[in-house]
Amino acid sequence: MAASDVDALFTGSIPQLYDEYMVPLIFEPYAVDLASRVAMRRPSCLLEIAAGTGVVTRHLANALGPEVRIIATDLNPAMIDRATAVGTSRPVEWRQADAMQLPFADATFDVVVCQFGAMFFPDKPKAFSEARRVLRPGGAFIFNVWDAIEQNEFAEAVTFTLQQMFPEDQPRFMARTPHGYNDIEVIARHLLEGGFSRSPVITTLAAKSRAASPKIPAIAYCQGTLLRSEIESRSASRLIEATNAAVAEIGKRFGDGAVEGKIQAHIVIAER
Repeated sequence: MAASDVDALFTGSIPQLYDEYMVPLIFEPYAVDLASRVAMRRPSCLLEIAAGTGVVTRHLANALGPEVRIIATDLNPAMIDRATAVGTSRPVEWRQADAMQLPFADATFDVVVCQFGAMFFPDKPKAFSEARRVLRPGGAFIFNVWDAIEQNEFAEAVTFTLQQMFPEDQPRFMARTPHGYNDIEVIARHLLEGGFSRSPVITTLAAKSRAASPKIPAIAYCQGTLLRSEIESRSASRLIEATNAAVAEIGKRFGDGAVEGKIQAHIVIAER
């Protein structure tokens, strides 16, 4: 199975751990930002793609009036199951959908929004062309992607730890996929190839990731992301050892009590 396929398999206990640990650790501040950018455009109908466990969806439900139709989609049914179990403050339409082939008519939505999903698209210009296709004229595709792993301190610390544990077959999921699509010139070119003729507005936004102890980011990354699959593929019995090693490395770098690390992402707005 190709890395691009493996890097999309959010199954088993990963969705729950992802939602409980990763969402408050790194996704929440950017979800607030993205929802506020969407709300300023006052859409009547919007589509969310690669919605995951619904952190942006929940903020959109709070930020937009009940008359605004929100359709939230994800490729993975397990992620949708978790999102619907957590729920939203008002009704949202949930659908399983592939961003590469959206099951919606042309010119349906005022906004298409996507939080930290574009990195997973195997053919990014194709996915972008689909987002453009379902947008109404004047509509906007608003999404964010993580900056390089060196700009995201907990992710870099965990990746370093696993490089020491598995020097001959290093788990590189975090650097390869979540943090592997950070070149803004490449992003702009892919949008152009996807049919967005206007130059996108790209903003780089730094924030702080905070946790009560080093254990929280260690569990978040080692067990609540697809990094877990990489660890277990090398040695299923070493997952706890890897998590504990990450706890030690994060504690060494950031302290043994409450910890704080830098996170950084690009926010992209492309208008049709």
